[in-house]
Parts: sequence; structure tokens; C-alpha cells
Amino acid sequence: MEIKEITDKNIWEEFLATCQEKSFLQSWNWGEFQVSLGKKIWRFGIFQNGKLISVALVIKMTAKRGSFLLVPHGPVVNSKFKIQNSKLLSPLLEKLKELAKLEKADFIRVSPIWERLPENEKLFRDLNFRLRPLHTHPESSWKLNIELPEEKLLDGMRKTTKYLINKSLKDKDIEIIKSYNVNDIEIFNKMHLEVVKNQKFIPFSLEYFRKEFLAFLPDNQIAIFFAKYKGQIIASSYEIFWSGIGFYHHAALLPAYKKIPVSYLLQWEAIKEAKKRNCHTYDFWGQIDPFKYPKHPYAGPTLFKMGFGGQAHEYVKTQDFIISKKYWINYIIESIRKIKRGL
Repeated sequence: MEIKEITDKNIWEEFLATCQEKSFLQSWNWGEFQVSLGKKIWRFGIFQNGKLISVALVIKMTAKRGSFLLVPHGPVVNSKFKIQNSKLLSPLLEKLKELAKLEKADFIRVSPIWERLPENEKLFRDLNFRLRPLHTHPESSWKLNIELPEEKLLDGMRKTTKYLINKSLKDKDIEIIKSYNVNDIEIFNKMHLEVVKNQKFIPFSLEYFRKEFLAFLPDNQIAIFFAKYKGQIIASSYEIFWSGIGFYHHAALLPAYKKIPVSYLLQWEAIKEAKKRNCHTYDFWGQIDPFKYPKHPYAGPTLFKMGFGGQAHEYVKTQDFIISKKYWINYIIESIRKIKRGL
């Protein structure tokens, strides 16, 4: 195995196009977005006999409580090479340990998009990883195969979901519009802040939303959908279309209009846009078992997503590799945050 940095966008993206299990958190443009936020990144390729078999975008995360190297939803593996995950993980860890020492990072965090199987979890334990106290990105997701015709997709939905979509389509007071204008991020952000006040969580900044939008816009991989009710924008969704997958990344609905079912039509229009872009999958981005954890903050949103059809995909839980004793400061802080958020 040989690990080298990849500096060619085409090589990176063409490889990821051949991989089945992936998310935009390993895309070239997600790396560019992180750079625009002032973060250091590395794009590593793992080669076997000269062939690229896996990639890993690595981001240095820095905070007052310490710094760490993050591999979000990676490494990504091309399954056609039938390489065992253990053969990839060990050399990658050695590379990351070297980098962590150079960058004076306190730990390494890996959130792989590998199926949550005992054998995959054991790989991390055998290499002395430990479960993180709080995840950085989704550890499971709700996904829908959208290769079927629209009529078949509608037939596969929960009756209530299909009814509310059709009802909204007939309602002249409801309108869905699509925007590629970066200035419209401010409209989305204002709604986002209203949701924050209501649900009391730490928001992303306007700068964050704007820079993310600008990172994906040149390749036409992003759009904002707005739902109007009687001429007023009351809901929005922030969609990324990348490598054959549509992602439901951010959303906002003004609390005062929560009884107006515009979110169903908003989501349906985003799914149809993904189909137009020849996407094969729509990723609803994050889910929890609402029947097993009915009081979990994500239980309600997951029930909404499940209404469109699809199935859950669970990944190996986020893993931490300790480099220095300062890790435990971060561990305590994140453990407290987890309790406060009810996660």
C-alpha cells in the first residue's frame, strides 16, 4: 500500500464517481469549502500496485479545547477491488498519526461511511480507537432509490405523504421556487435563525452557508428551494447534487407556519430535481429509529423522511484515536453537550 496526496480534481472526482458508498463530505468541493473557512486539508489517495483504491479527505479542526484531524465519511473505498477494510485502515492510521504529530493534533477522528457490522467495528477496536462522545456528521441516513418513474415513487410513499403532496400541488396559495443566487442565502439564514430560537441549538453562521454555497455553485451542484404561502416565503431546503446523489442538507420552516404542509411538496420538488440531474439516490441526510427512540430530537424529522419511502443505512459510529492527554478535555465537553442535547 502506498499513500500519496492527490492534487488533481479530475482524478479525485472520477474515482469517487466509481464508488457506491459515499457522501459529499469527501467531495473535492467540500475540501475547497473547508479551505475557504481557513482550515488546512489533505487529500490522500491509497494505492495498491499503482491503482487508486481508496481516498480520504482529512481536515484539521481547531478549537480552544484542542485540535484534531477529521476524516468525514471516509475513507471511501471502491468495492470492485475487493480490498478488506483492515488492509486500508491500518496504513491510513499510520499516515494520520504522523500528520497529527506534525500538526500537534490531540486526536484523530474518523467517521466512516462503512456499514455498521461487527467486523467493521472490531477493526477500529483492534487499532485502539474508541467511540466518540458526540458525532460530527450523521452516523446513519435515510436513502431513497429514485430511479423509478415519478408515479412509482409516489405510489411507494406513505398515504399521508402522497396525499399532502397532491393537496399542496392543487393549492394556489403554495408555490415552490428554486434559486442559484448566493444573495438568497440571507433569506434562508433568517429562517434558520427563527428555527434556532424555537429549538435552541447552535446555528451555522451566515458566512458558513454562503461559503458552502459558493464552493459547490461553480459545478452546478447546489440549489436552494423556497416554499411560498400566500406570497410569503415560509420554508426552505438547501440541496446538494453530487456524484449521482441528491442530498437534503439543510432545511428551515418558520415555526408560525408549522401546520402548513409545504415541506412535503418542497421535498418532492427537490427529489424531482435530483431525477432531472440523473441522480440514482436521494439522501435525506441523517435519521434515528423513531420507534426505538421516540423522544430523540431527530425522531420527528425521521418520521417525515420515512413517509417518502426508502430505507435506513447505518454506518460504523464515529471513532477517535487518542494522541495526547488533552483529548480528555474535549471528551468531557462533548459528553456534557450530548446530555444537554438529549442525544
